[in-house]
Amino acid sequence: MLKRINLTGNPNLGVYIAVNDDVAIVPHNILDSRLEDLKQALDVNIVISSIAGSNLAGALMVGNSNGFIVSPQIFEKELNALKEAGIENIALLPDKYTAVGNILAANDNGAIVSPKVSDNAINVIEETLNVDVEKSTIAGYDIIGSLMAVTNKGFLIHKDSKPDEITFVEKVFGVEGNIGTVNRGLPLVGACSISNSKGVIVGEDTTGPEMARVEESLGFLDSF
Repeated sequence: MLKRINLTGNPNLGVYIAVNDDVAIVPHNILDSRLEDLKQALDVNIVISSIAGSNLAGALMVGNSNGFIVSPQIFEKELNALKEAGIENIALLPDKYTAVGNILAANDNGAIVSPKVSDNAINVIEETLNVDVEKSTIAGYDIIGSLMAVTNKGFLIHKDSKPDEITFVEKVFGVEGNIGTVNRGLPLVGACSISNSKGVIVGEDTTGPEMARVEESLGFLDSF
């Protein structure tokens, strides 16, 4: 299912919400109506939690069906709360980088990280998410998680990505995808959307043609 929503006027959905096929981690200040949108579009359980004392769960953690990688700045009480909510396989990124959602993208088949990520961190990611990890830039940027939205059905990637980069991403994630934008031309599709294998949510300003590209790239041609 595809939906268009904003969070209190903010279209940066992927910065505030972390999601896999089973659960969405959302901030405390989210409206009840938006929780219903998440449940309906993505068919997930909702866990309300701050991460490192902030509302930026999407920027501070990334996961697939096997687990989550989270900022090393997460508080112990937050980590315990996530585990008590059923998210048991969580690993802290053993690096100086805190914005995990900016530097990592993953599905159940593979993961891509910024070239700046250490080999030690890559080992933790591979063990936790149970996938092989590749280092790469995309379209000249290393903020991998902000540049793409990826699920087990497809991916949407920064509009300036080159054909060989798209081929590389298809090989890593084991799914097909394409370039695109959301919210009237914004290329940071990972930061401005949330998606899993069941649905996708984009900002309210996303146009009809953009929605069609999202639908095609993420494998939801039967959603309308």
